[in-house]
Amino acid sequence: MKIQLGAHCYLFTDHWSDASLPVLERLRGLGGEVLEIAIGDDVHFSIPATRGEADKLGMQLIVSPGGEWPVACDISADDPADRKRGLAWHQQQIEIAAELEAIAYTGALYGHTGIVHKRLPPNDEFERMVEGMRQLAEFAADRNVLLAIEPMSHFRTHLINTPDQAMALIDRCDHPNLRVLFDTYHLVTEVRDYQAAILSMDHKLWGVHACENDRGVPGDGLIPWSQLADGLRQIDFTGPVLLEGYNSSIDDFAFRRGMFHNVCPDADAFVSTGFAFLREKFGS
Repeated sequence: MKIQLGAHCYLFTDHWSDASLPVLERLRGLGGEVLEIAIGDDVHFSIPATRGEADKLGMQLIVSPGGEWPVACDISADDPADRKRGLAWHQQQIEIAAELEAIAYTGALYGHTGIVHKRLPPNDEFERMVEGMRQLAEFAADRNVLLAIEPMSHFRTHLINTPDQAMALIDRCDHPNLRVLFDTYHLVTEVRDYQAAILSMDHKLWGVHACENDRGVPGDGLIPWSQLADGLRQIDFTGPVLLEGYNSSIDDFAFRRGMFHNVCPDADAFVSTGFAFLREKFGS
């Protein structure tokens, strides 16, 4: 099985900027082929500089809304004005992704990360997601940017917690520009059989976020890696597998992100150990 190994920028820095450009070379030197960059209203950098450095190193880029994301920008919100704001906000991020020539824009695009409504869902909530995601998918397709929606745990969203729910949304949207990103950390609380989950997505599975149940380096936690690997082999998966976590040696960064364990004090060690495990497990 040939996979593309990569990592999230938050393993190296708490804020992408022009000063972060050496991260690309560091990751490439560790064997990485893909870098995920978190963007948002508080993230400012030279798009040509980042794209140029990636080109020089032969690396691909992924973009996700990990920076400042106004709560009012939510395509599934009860308030129609918030849904309109959400659509416009994501369109701005997709424009950035297109300028970066990113291969995908990923995340909990169907709602807003951290918003959990503990209620029976309104009758029209699912259709709100469908309407918003269709519009985003079409907008992104026109700019050659794939959208990959990420199911997240019920601690982070009430909308899409499982691959089955993600697939229901994609099927209802019926747009060719939508795929799924499977996050091992989020789904350990939602999925009992990783292999079955992978098979249920089949070719709609675009990528994997790989870390342990505590967001630590893969290999010695609760994640059923053999199940995951078997499922990926059965669907002939060749997409990106990205280490994701927060560097716990950068001031209070991990704490601000809600991670209180010292799971990534050394980014290079995290990535090299993680890549070695993934290569062994997935045979890449």
